[in-house]
Amino acid sequence: MNLSFMLKERAAQGKPVRIGQIGAGKFGTMHLAQTRLTTGMHLVGLADLYPDRARKRMSEVGWPAEQTQAKSLGDALKSGATHVTDNAMSLIACPDIDVIVEATGDPATGIKLCLAAIEHGKHIVMVNVEADSVAGPLLAQKARAAGVVYSLAWGDQPALVCEHVDWARACGFEVVAAGKGTRYHPTYHQSNPDTVWDILSKYLKIEDRSHINPKMFNSFVDGTKSGIEMTAICNATGLVPQTDGLAFPPASRFELAEVCKPRSDGGTLEKKGVTEVVSSITRDDKDVPHHLAMGTYVVITSESAYSRECFKEYNMLSDSSGTYAALYRPTHMIGLELGLSIASAALRKEPTGSPICFNSDVVATAKRDLKKGEMLDGEGGFCVWGKQTPAEMSLKEGYLPLGLAHNVALKRDIKLGERLKWDDVTYDATDNAVKVRREMEAVFGRRNAT
Repeated sequence: MNLSFMLKERAAQGKPVRIGQIGAGKFGTMHLAQTRLTTGMHLVGLADLYPDRARKRMSEVGWPAEQTQAKSLGDALKSGATHVTDNAMSLIACPDIDVIVEATGDPATGIKLCLAAIEHGKHIVMVNVEADSVAGPLLAQKARAAGVVYSLAWGDQPALVCEHVDWARACGFEVVAAGKGTRYHPTYHQSNPDTVWDILSKYLKIEDRSHINPKMFNSFVDGTKSGIEMTAICNATGLVPQTDGLAFPPASRFELAEVCKPRSDGGTLEKKGVTEVVSSITRDDKDVPHHLAMGTYVVITSESAYSRECFKEYNMLSDSSGTYAALYRPTHMIGLELGLSIASAALRKEPTGSPICFNSDVVATAKRDLKKGEMLDGEGGFCVWGKQTPAEMSLKEGYLPLGLAHNVALKRDIKLGERLKWDDVTYDATDNAVKVRREMEAVFGRRNAT
C-alpha cells in the first residue's frame, strides 16, 4: 500500500483530501480523533444535528478550540480549520469537498444524502451500513454510473471481511466462509432497550448510562447488526446467505476452519461460499476461550493438494482433515481506521468494498407476539430484529426490509419469530427510502417492484 505516501504528496502540493463528514456519533467521533492527525487530509466540514455537542466531542478527542470555529466552509478552506454545522446538504453542495462520510446510522437519511452526494459528484464513504442493507446495490450502481466511488467503511467489519475475501480470491483460493465474531445467545433475539443492560453489564463497565444509546447497542446484541453486516459482505463479494440465515455457531479463533466448513465435511455450514458469524458464547451461556468477538475471518480451501500441505507447513489454522484453513484478524478499530477508505476513494478511485450484486437482504422478524395496530420501532427496538435472508427468498415472499420497519403500523397479529411482509404493515409508498428500495428491486429484476 502507498496511501500514506500519496497523502504526503498531496500535503506537499497544498492539496489535501478535503472531507465533509455527516454525523458525530461513536464511529464519527473515532474518525475525528485520527483525521486531525493524518497528513494530507482536511476535514473541511462536520455536520451534526447538534453542532455544540459535535464541537464538544471534537474537544474530547484532542481538537484545539480554534480548529473547530471556522464560520463557514469558505473560511475553513482558507484557514485549514473545520466548519461545524447542522446543514449536511451544505457539505454535499460544496464544490471543493472531495469525499463525503455518511455516518448518521439512519437508513432513510443515509439513502437521501448518498443520492445527493452522487448528484454533486462526490465520492461517498458509507459508514451507514443500515442504509447499505436497504438499497446499497442500487446506490453503488448509481455512483459508478456517475463516475464516483461508493465505498464501505474501512475499520468496520464488512470492509475488513471484503478485504479477506479479495485476498483469498486474488491468491487463487476458494472462499468457503467469511464473517466475524460476536457475542450471541439464542435468547438475545428477544433483547430490547430495557433488558439489554443486563447483557451489556456482563462485558462492559458502565458507570454512566447516559453516554450509551441502549437502542443502538441493542441492535448489536439482538442479532440485527450481524445480519446487516453479513448482508453488506454478500452484496459486495458475491457470497450468499445460508437459507435460514446466520446460525451463530460457537467457535474460538482456532476452531474456525473446523466449524465453518460444510456439514458434509463435519462442519456447520449448509454449503461453501457463504457468510457466517461465530459466537463467543456457548449455548449454555459460557464464554468461549480465545474467542473472536471483535474480529473477522475467512475460511479457504484449494484444489491443489500441494497448497493444502502448505497450510500445515506454514502454520495456517487448518481443520482436522487439512482441507480447510482459516485466516483471522483479532479486532477492528472502527472509525480510527476510516482514513483508508477516504484516501482510497479520493486518490485511487477505489472503494474498500462496494456492492456488486443483490444476494442478501435483512428482514424484520418479530421479537415477540405483536398485535394489530402496534407501531414498529425499527432497529434495536422492542418489536423486531433483522434476520439475514437470501434476497431471492425475501423478494419472492415480499418480506419487509428491517431498515424500513420503523414508524409503520401492523395490519395483523404477528407471532414470535415470524418474518414480516410488506403486506403486514401500513407504509407510505411515496416515502423516498421506500421508492429507492422499490427501484432497486426493479433494477435487479425482482418481483415486488410496484
